[in-house]
Amino acid sequence: MTTRRAFLASLLAASATPAVGWAAVGGPTYLAAAKLPDGSYMLAGLREDGSTAFSVPLPARGHAASAHPTRAEAVGFARRPGTYALVIDCRDGEVLHRLTPPADRQFNGHGTFSPDGKLLYTVEQRVEDSEGFIGIWDTEANYSRIGEFASHGVGPHDLRVMPDHETLVIANGGIQTDKWDRAKLNTDTMRPNLVYTTLDGTLLELRDLPEFHQNSIRHLALRPDGLVGFAMQWEGEEGYAPPLLALHRMGEELVICEAPLGDELAMDGYAGSVAFSGDGSEIAITSPRGGRIHRFSDSGEFLGTISRSDVCGLAPHAGGYMASDGLGGVLLIGPEGARPLALAEASWDNHLVPIAAARA
Repeated sequence: MTTRRAFLASLLAASATPAVGWAAVGGPTYLAAAKLPDGSYMLAGLREDGSTAFSVPLPARGHAASAHPTRAEAVGFARRPGTYALVIDCRDGEVLHRLTPPADRQFNGHGTFSPDGKLLYTVEQRVEDSEGFIGIWDTEANYSRIGEFASHGVGPHDLRVMPDHETLVIANGGIQTDKWDRAKLNTDTMRPNLVYTTLDGTLLELRDLPEFHQNSIRHLALRPDGLVGFAMQWEGEEGYAPPLLALHRMGEELVICEAPLGDELAMDGYAGSVAFSGDGSEIAITSPRGGRIHRFSDSGEFLGTISRSDVCGLAPHAGGYMASDGLGGVLLIGPEGARPLALAEASWDNHLVPIAAARA
C-alpha cells in the first residue's frame, strides 16, 4: 500500500523532473518554417548536416521562430502583420499556448527569449499608426503577458538580447502600414532606427540612417562580443542601389558595408536575412529576389558573392554559414563557396534560427 508520505514524495520527484530538452527531438541546431507541396505549413528543426530532426504543423504561413534555451519548445510567429504566435511542443506538435496581442496590436514576425528562458519578448505594432511596442510574457506562468514598453520607433521587426543579458537591441523598420493590409503609407518620410534599451524599455541609444532614410532596417545578427549587424530593404526610388548591410557597436558610429555597384544592383534592393559566420570573422546577407549571398569582413569590406536561386535563410555554422532556399535546398557556405547538404520536399521560408542550447 502506498503511504501518504510516499505519495507526496512521488509528487515532489515528478515536479523536479527536468523539462524535455532539444536532444529528445533529434538534436536540432536550427528552426525553419516551410510550405509543403500540398499547401500546408510546418515548423522544422534542422541538424548541422542539414537533415530534418523533426517537423510539426503550423496553421498558416510562419515567418520566424524562437527556440526556448533549454526546453524543446518553440514559438512560431505568423507572417507580419500577424495575430498569432504559437508555443509548440516540438516532440509532438502540440500547441501548448496560443499568444494573442492586445486588441489594438499586431505581431510583427519575431520574438526572442531571455537567456534563462523565463521571459519572451515579442515585436508588435499598433494597428492604427504602426507605432512600435515590445511585449513581455512570463514563460513560467503559462506565457501570461506581464508588461510592455515602447520600441522607440515605427514598424519594429526584429530584436535580440545583447550578450550582457541586460540590454535589448531593436530593429525599427520605420514603415507605417495600412491597418487592413500591408500597404506602405510613409515611404517618403520614413525614419528607421536601431535602438538599444534596458530590459524594461529605458532608451539607452538610438541610431538612425539620415543618408539612407528609405532603407528599412529589418533583421539583426549578433556576435558574442556585442557587434550588431543589420540587414535592410530599400523602399525608395526603383533602380537605386543603396548598401543593404551595416555594423554597429554601442557607443560607436555606424559602419555602412558597401558592395560594388553591379553587385548592389543585383540584390534588387532587398536583403532577406543576415548572419555572422560560425567563427565570427565575417558577416553575410541574402537576397531571394537577387538570388545572391553577399559576404563582408567584420569590419565591413566586401569579400564576394555566391549565386543561389531564391536563397534567404542564413545562420552561423561551424564551417561558415548554413543557408536555405525556397526550392528546398539546405547549403553549407564556406571559404570555397556553396556545398549542398540536403534537399527537402518543402519551400523553406525566410529564416534559419539558431537554437542556443545546441551552440552552448
